[in-house]
Amino acid sequence: MNLEFTKEERAFQLEVREFLKENLPENIIEATRNCSGVFLDKDIALEWQAILVKKGWAVPSWPEEHGGTNWTPEQKYLFSRECYHAGAPMLIPLGIAMLAPVILAFGTPEQKANFLPKMLHAEHYWCQGYSEPSSGSDLASLKLRADADESGENFIVNGSKLWTTHAHFADHIFCLVRTDPNVKPQRGISFLLIDMSTPGVTVEPIITMAKEHEVNQVFFDNVVVPRSNLVGEENKGWSYAKYLLEFERGGGFSAHMIWHHIEDVRGLMDQMREQNPDFDKSGSLKQRLARIEIDLKSLELTELRVLETVSSGGNPGPASSVNKLTTTRLQQETNQLAVDVIGYQGLAMNTPENGECIREDYLSSVVPRYLNNRASSIFGGSQEVQKNILAKMVLGL
Repeated sequence: MNLEFTKEERAFQLEVREFLKENLPENIIEATRNCSGVFLDKDIALEWQAILVKKGWAVPSWPEEHGGTNWTPEQKYLFSRECYHAGAPMLIPLGIAMLAPVILAFGTPEQKANFLPKMLHAEHYWCQGYSEPSSGSDLASLKLRADADESGENFIVNGSKLWTTHAHFADHIFCLVRTDPNVKPQRGISFLLIDMSTPGVTVEPIITMAKEHEVNQVFFDNVVVPRSNLVGEENKGWSYAKYLLEFERGGGFSAHMIWHHIEDVRGLMDQMREQNPDFDKSGSLKQRLARIEIDLKSLELTELRVLETVSSGGNPGPASSVNKLTTTRLQQETNQLAVDVIGYQGLAMNTPENGECIREDYLSSVVPRYLNNRASSIFGGSQEVQKNILAKMVLGL
């Protein structure tokens, strides 16, 4: 891969930088910096999505006929880097970056025409129904049933999904469901799109140890879903799920996000030195920061290789597991470093008390971000599962 950017690419980079300078609101920058959860608040994220949709830059990886940009891998890289550098948030990926590739690859023309424009223009807000109370890392053991009704035109869905991020905001959910319990688990799963307003769907909140409401349990009690909402073939959903997870785990630029957090940590270290000249006198914190930066450069290069593959019509493959493992480790190391830098000041958490927060600034988000990101070792595919994938697909074990 050629890492030298052309004159035209540099001009594009300046165009993006100027656009961000003129169109990225300060309230979005501040909300992004202080966000401690996996995703930004829905309203803030959709405000930024609308700005990008108006410009035509919201879904660079989609085909042009559906709103994509036809950018080169280098342009996508530069756009992502400039966005993070300017403090812009990541768009909520559940619909536009995770479900959309599945619909584009396996959906019917009617599904593409119906769901993609509404996803792009935020008429639909999606969540992901994968994990269940007894099916997390062993996802193929899922039990959410979808049985055909007497007419054969609908599925009747019963069961529940767990750890469903932003289900309390979502109006639609894409689910893995059990349509044949009498075959090998992976062969009896289907991929179903469900309207959350359908009678029988109930969302119950789960409060994290950071005292935030981001995840939920979703219950399905005789929920009627049209067969037309089945993506691809019945009982082939496991293949579609693996395809989606490759994009979730390795289709973006996590390195840019972590670089942005590194700059915040560096700023915290400067503040601590101003308050105490003997801060980090041994240099141990500075050494940890340097180690993270070295590994981040490696992650950045791997992400570039993956993007080039995806832009050429391929899928991320086992490199997505490499990126998931590395991203999780570096995020958690950065979070831990930030906590160690602020020390006892971490007690000033952005924790609701009597309906109000103690404080709302970056310092107050450090500990909640650390606590929330402990779960990144599990969500999107646990670290152990990613290592098993690499052992099988790369090492042939």
